[in-house]
Amino acid sequence: MKIRNELNAMLFRQKMDDFKRSEHTMNPVELTSICNGDMEKIRLQLSCGGLLTADDRIMSRNKLRNAVYHFVLCASAIASACMDMGMGQTEAYTLADLYVLKADDCRTTDGVCRLYEDMCLDFTERMQEIRKEAVISLHIRKCIDYIYENLGADLSVKALAAEAGLSPAYLSRLFRQETGIPLKRFVKEARVDTAQNLLRYTDLPCPVISESLGFSTQSVFIAVFREITGMTPKVYREKYYTKNTEHQHGI
Repeated sequence: MKIRNELNAMLFRQKMDDFKRSEHTMNPVELTSICNGDMEKIRLQLSCGGLLTADDRIMSRNKLRNAVYHFVLCASAIASACMDMGMGQTEAYTLADLYVLKADDCRTTDGVCRLYEDMCLDFTERMQEIRKEAVISLHIRKCIDYIYENLGADLSVKALAAEAGLSPAYLSRLFRQETGIPLKRFVKEARVDTAQNLLRYTDLPCPVISESLGFSTQSVFIAVFREITGMTPKVYREKYYTKNTEHQHGI
């Protein structure tokens, strides 16, 4: 009876305050972007302030604990949505559980929010791969594998076409048709994705990273990095660099 009285009192207060509860833990648009493997949209949404909000539902008076509870709900929602779109149940739940365990170790709400961004990007990247594997031809699959295995090499359309045994024009047309992304753009994003990891988790100087990833000059590296992420490599490292990756989320 006690919880019923508390429930009735809270419902009354919410009605008086004209409280509107969201139907979903996450915005359906955001879930759609993750399930579609749309890295560009998710990065844009994250850069606009992140997706994790803990104000809609108060499940703990402790702000950190409340943020973790919201994290758990979102992890479950993302895993379920991704399973509906083709991710295996074991992979989806295991990935979500691993992030929940990391969230449980966080010591700050900012740490929970940063971890949430990582989880969104991780699920999105995996869904991107699942969708590619389902529709991409052998030629394009080999082209993608070659790109990731040789980020420092010549990855011009001409060089990739020679590697695939196709004409440059046909490879460009086929790649865009099957992936929805221009080949040159895909190469840029692959190199910048790797550059982000190197800037965040290593002490390698920017010129070394630039050269190792096949950028012709340091200025080109900076321009392409800014085009993809909206910031320079220097600013990105200042914002995200951590010497001890085990403590990057406030653990």
